Amino acid sequence: MIRECKPSDKPVIFLIINEAATAYKGIIPADRYHEPYMPMDELEKEMADGVNFFGYEENSVLIGVMGIQDKGEVCLIRHAYVRTQHRNLGIGKKLLKFIKEQTEKPILIGTWADTDWAIGFYSKNGFKLLDKIEKDRLLKKYWNLPQIQVETSVVLADNRRAKAKALDSS
Repeated sequence: MIRECKPSDKPVIFLIINEAATAYKGIIPADRYHEPYMPMDELEKEMADGVNFFGYEENSVLIGVMGIQDKGEVCLIRHAYVRTQHRNLGIGKKLLKFIKEQTEKPILIGTWADTDWAIGFYSKNGFKLLDKIEKDRLLKKYWNLPQIQVETSVVLADNRRAKAKALDSS
């Protein structure tokens, strides 16, 4: 079952993110990986900044989370994680499908360039990698990242972005 997360879910969201993010160790730039990957105060700041989390629950236990953040003309997928022992069971796909149904706006996803598994997952689910110029522009416009993270990240967009761009240019 997918449900909107409540403030009382913060400790479990924190655990899911930080357990799943251990996959980044040795993959992303060393100065960007730390434990916990997302400290509680950072999670609270993200939620205060409008990241709305939804969770996949099984037997009354959250095992995956995905956030959406409305940025005006687009929405961002933020902090998508599934507990390690529940990966590759379709939970991420279900969460992504659910999140996509929550908005008609174009959706953007930023992730690390060296996380082939994440890029592959989003690509299989209808998202396209954007070129470097567009990626850099969007990361600076919609995210608040240090330059090293801009340089080592990618942005993927759903087909709504292409349709919106086509309308803008006509």
